[in-house]
Amino acid sequence: MTKILITAAGSHGDIAPYTGVGARLRAAGHDVALATHDRYAPLVRAAGLEFRPLPADPRTHRPADDAAVRTQPAAPGDRRTLMRQAAAFIKELGGGLADAAREDTGLLLLSATTAPLGHHLAEAHGIPYLDLPLVPGAPTGDFAPVLSGGRSLGRWGNRAAGRLSLRIIDRLYTDASRDLRARLGLPPATPRTVRRRSEAAGRPVLHGFSEVLVPRPTDWRPGLDIVGNWWPWHAPDAQLPPEVEDFLAAGPPPVFVGFGSMASGEGERLSTIAAAALRQAKLRGILQSGWSGLSTRHTSSDADLLTIGEVPHALLFPRMAAVVHHCGAGTAAAGVRAGVPTIPVPVTADQPFWAARLTSLGVATAPIPFKELSGDDAVARLSHALTQATTTPAHRTHATTAAHRLTTEDGPGTVLKAVERLTG
Repeated sequence: MTKILITAAGSHGDIAPYTGVGARLRAAGHDVALATHDRYAPLVRAAGLEFRPLPADPRTHRPADDAAVRTQPAAPGDRRTLMRQAAAFIKELGGGLADAAREDTGLLLLSATTAPLGHHLAEAHGIPYLDLPLVPGAPTGDFAPVLSGGRSLGRWGNRAAGRLSLRIIDRLYTDASRDLRARLGLPPATPRTVRRRSEAAGRPVLHGFSEVLVPRPTDWRPGLDIVGNWWPWHAPDAQLPPEVEDFLAAGPPPVFVGFGSMASGEGERLSTIAAAALRQAKLRGILQSGWSGLSTRHTSSDADLLTIGEVPHALLFPRMAAVVHHCGAGTAAAGVRAGVPTIPVPVTADQPFWAARLTSLGVATAPIPFKELSGDDAVARLSHALTQATTTPAHRTHATTAAHRLTTEDGPGTVLKAVERLTG
């Protein structure tokens, strides 16, 4: 039996979708391991997958060999420090991936973060691989790179920016790739060289999001496919915690508010703003603590607010009147799948891209950039968006239509077919 190793690194949203993929492969009879950070071991094992550890958890990561990176927190917009931190994270990750890819590995399934390193492992060990990114990465004229903020630069400009984005990513992986290739006994080769080899070979890339949100670009080469979302695994008999069910039963559907792995340390400010905006809009709310630490303990006692930890979005979101979140790829898709309107509050990275997609689809209000959720008008602005989302019939209608379209897709099934072609 072929041993399949899935590798994924980053935050919860970068990891959880691969538990759904792994569980589908396991149900089809494959032997599957998922290599990721220690904090996600329970998530991986609950899905019935073997857990293999990776270093450099981004929530606790402290680069061991660069004093400048260790002592300089990245200020907003400080791209140089952010790049150095990212490169240090990737460099530490490389050795962990080599350890995770044991002799029994017969197939590598690689996330966007791990793919540039995983390609070296595949080359060294002669292992077939499949790239499974959660965001579109190949240059296209149809839209600007996902990390550029979402504003189109025209077809030529979008493609040029897309190529520049790839070169920046290549730079981030330079040190890690050099060290990993030396460890594996491979001849020197730059990340750009390895990437271009893969592109020239026309290797398949399966993207784990829906064409409901991002239609396949018209100028992508054959083999770059959008297959539909991979949803985080949860037990078939899973239920919401009793305190959540009690809260839902006590009044009209509430609004979900959560920022996932974003806004660390800003829980008190954000909780205060969210509670006041919900009160002004005459709505109940559920605050998901996340990395920011949202909590009702930061607000005055209010029976119309509840704090929760991690719960499956698939169970919670359909019970909501609307959802307020940072628009990570998985959370954005989960809101669409639930058929409820979204109030996007994008923070960074690909989040403005997904926020813009939700708005253009008609399932969301205009985005409120996170940096603008401050000042004297923050409560009024969020309250206005909450009222729009919950009282404008078109948002609910578009959300319901999009949700129906998502039910026709089987992203994990497409991955399974590709895996079986590769493994014979």
